[in-house]
Formats: sequence, structure tokens, C-alpha cells
Amino acid sequence: MTTELDLQEINASVEAESAFVDRLLGEVRQVIVGQTNLLERLLMGLLTQGHILLEGVPGLAKTLAVSSFANVVNLSFRRLQFTPDLLPADLIGTLIFNQKEANFVPRKGPIFASVILADEINRAPAKVQSALLEAMQERQVTIGDTTYPLPDPFLVLATQNPIEQEGTYPLPEAQVDRFMFKVIVSYPSKEEERRILDRMTAAGGEPRVSRIIQPDELRRAGEVVRSIYVDDRVRDYVVNLVHATREPKAYGLDMAELIRYGASPRATIYLLVAGRAHAFLRHRGFVTPEDIKAVGPDVLRHRIILSYEAEAEEVTSEEVIRRIFDTIEVP
Repeated sequence: MTTELDLQEINASVEAESAFVDRLLGEVRQVIVGQTNLLERLLMGLLTQGHILLEGVPGLAKTLAVSSFANVVNLSFRRLQFTPDLLPADLIGTLIFNQKEANFVPRKGPIFASVILADEINRAPAKVQSALLEAMQERQVTIGDTTYPLPDPFLVLATQNPIEQEGTYPLPEAQVDRFMFKVIVSYPSKEEERRILDRMTAAGGEPRVSRIIQPDELRRAGEVVRSIYVDDRVRDYVVNLVHATREPKAYGLDMAELIRYGASPRATIYLLVAGRAHAFLRHRGFVTPEDIKAVGPDVLRHRIILSYEAEAEEVTSEEVIRRIFDTIEVP
């Protein structure tokens, strides 16, 4: 049972450890114009080590945003261009024969970095995607007969292009479910685009970010995020939201024919984890229903599999999520 004194201690701890948040986001905004939702989700992913799937057309600064975050936290960063001819060994590494020692030695692949940007992940064949699965779930990879731990923190940020589907391999639901967020990266507004133009064509060249915190500080902040208080009523609210995607009729929602498969238990876990991270970004030591509502679409949109009827009626997962949040009683 969390007492009022405990809550005060948690709040004080969060206030102290989250002091860097505004400075960090401000530094990244020296390079990235707008895209507030993307920037916050990237920081939440770093704090919770929750992988993120980014969907948007080319040229929206997805790679620049990810590399900027890696730089401000002083983390190793690798960008991997996924192509149809990519092999698992190109990703995780392989065994090389050492002629002098007459034995095989491991050569680690580019996945051994703290922040991995898997660009156009849906262009890689199933074998490569399967190799990435172990890394994302177990945070380790196997080369030959030996298993190697990946760096801590380890975060996969994958991008996919929604408009160019030729030569792509759709991600299996099992892999998509391992991403905490699916973030839709949209076009900038007219005013934002003018600021981008001015900033990126200035005489001094493209702006660069400075280091704000060290990886140890990020790990310490992540531990504080895990301690943020969640009331039982908020926990019940999270469970009700997820169960409404599986049994809509039980919650007075007339859309059972629109949903083929509801959200998995990972959705329940990630709603709570992301809700805590969202509260941390607001320098708060407790989670409110508004935190859950804020992260809900990005946690749920890739976990609700719509039926053929929904596709025929042009109903989107966003519409289903909106109806669920509008219907489920807020504590």
C-alpha cells in the first residue's frame, strides 16, 4: 500500500531525475522542427527500452531525429538499410576462420550498438526479421554456438514506408507486437516547413546537437520511471481498454464484426509502462488516465487486427481505438 509519504518521495525523486527532460528535448529541437509526438515517443522508448516502429513517407527527418537522440545521450548508433538481399549474418555477425590460430572467431555485426535504426525494415526477408526478433525480445544474439548479450540500453527503431509496397515483406504480427509504439510520422505544417527551410539552408550549415546526459543518467532515470505510482483504478482502466478490443460487446461496443483479433497482453503491459514514461516527461510521480489516453493510440494501433468488413467499410484502427476510449469509463 503506497502511503501519502511514499508518493511524496516518488514525486521528489521524479522531479529530480526528470530535470534533464526539457533540456534534452530542447536540444533535439535545435535540429528537428515540430514532430513533438515523435520526439516524446523516442525519449519514452529510451527510458523504458521499448522498441518503436516509425511509419512515414521519406524525407520527414526520421533518421535525423533518431541519430540526434543517440548523440545527446552519448549512445552508440548504427543505421542499417534493410534490403531484399540482406542476410542474418549481415545483421548479427558471423564466424571467421583465423588461419594463425586455426579456429573460428566471432565477428560481431552492426546490431551491437545501443540504438539501431532499421531503415525500411519491411524490405528484409523473413530470415533477417527472425534474427532481429531474438535481439528485440531477449536482448541477445547467437553467433555459432555462443550467445552474446547486447549493449545496455538497447533500442530498435524501425521505419517503414507506407506508400511504396513493391518488393516488401509485410512484418508478421508476432514481430509487430514486439514494438511498444507504432508512431505515424506526418508532414510538417506550412509554418514548420518554412522554419525547416530556413534552418537547413542557413549559411552555417545544418545545426548539430550537444551531449546533454550520459547513459548512466539515462539508466538511473529508467529505474525511477519504473517506480512511478499507478493506482489500482488506473490499472483496472488499462485492463478494461485492452479487453474491450477482444470482447467489445461486453463493454457496450457494437463493433465485434470489425475486429478480427484484439490486442495482446503486451498491450496491457506497454500501456502501463508508456503511461509511467509519459508521467515522467511531465515531472509527475503518478500515472493518470490522461497519460494512458495520450499513449493509447501509439500502443494499440498495430495490435488491433481489423476484419475484412472493417476494410470494406474503410474503418481504421484509429477509429476503433477512439470509440473504445470514448466508451470505457474513466476512473
